[in-house]
Amino acid sequence: MAKVYSDTAIMRDKVLCVSAKLFLKKGYTASSIREIASLADINRGSLLNIFPNKDDILAALVEYVLEGQFSATIEMLKGKTDDKLLLYAAETTLQLYMAESSEWVRDTYNMAYSLPKSMELIQKTITEKLSDMFKEYLPELETKDFYMLEIASGGVMRAFMNVQSSMWIPMNKKVASFLTSTFKIYDIPQKKIDEAIMFVGTIDFKAFAQQTIDNMLQYLEKRICE
Repeated sequence: MAKVYSDTAIMRDKVLCVSAKLFLKKGYTASSIREIASLADINRGSLLNIFPNKDDILAALVEYVLEGQFSATIEMLKGKTDDKLLLYAAETTLQLYMAESSEWVRDTYNMAYSLPKSMELIQKTITEKLSDMFKEYLPELETKDFYMLEIASGGVMRAFMNVQSSMWIPMNKKVASFLTSTFKIYDIPQKKIDEAIMFVGTIDFKAFAQQTIDNMLQYLEKRICE
């Protein structure tokens, strides 16, 4: 029999915790509300009172994932660079490698960039960072303009995440093509694009991606699972 929690916040955190683990194990698409409720040991109706659908759960998790992703990149680049553009290049490259780590992670990322609530959260969160990072290259633009550009660059990210690397599309070429396509949206000079591609090529993102995923799970355990 499902437990009855007296604190809605506790129940919310429990749902987010088991959902994060489930999405990483089998992907967003294959996970069901019924399964999440069962693993969280709560009544399905109680879960739906907090999160009316899976999109709401994913949107809530996206906040934690973005925070963990940005923090991991900043920590990794300490002492290596303080260039905001290189930081963006590293963070987005990390995301590509995380999506590459398994079909389940790729599916979850893909849905986050597709479903209305999580997609809007990503766009708003990233827009603030884009304005800070690229204002130097596009000084005439306002925040609302960067929001429109984020819609475009977010679409590029989703497209590249959906194509798995292979002998025909090695990961280094995929990253280089992604960065070139994205930075051209923001009118970044080719010399700077080349610098960014060379910079991310010096980092072992495959190992870093797995470490970041593991750290995020530990972060979720401490932040919302306990």
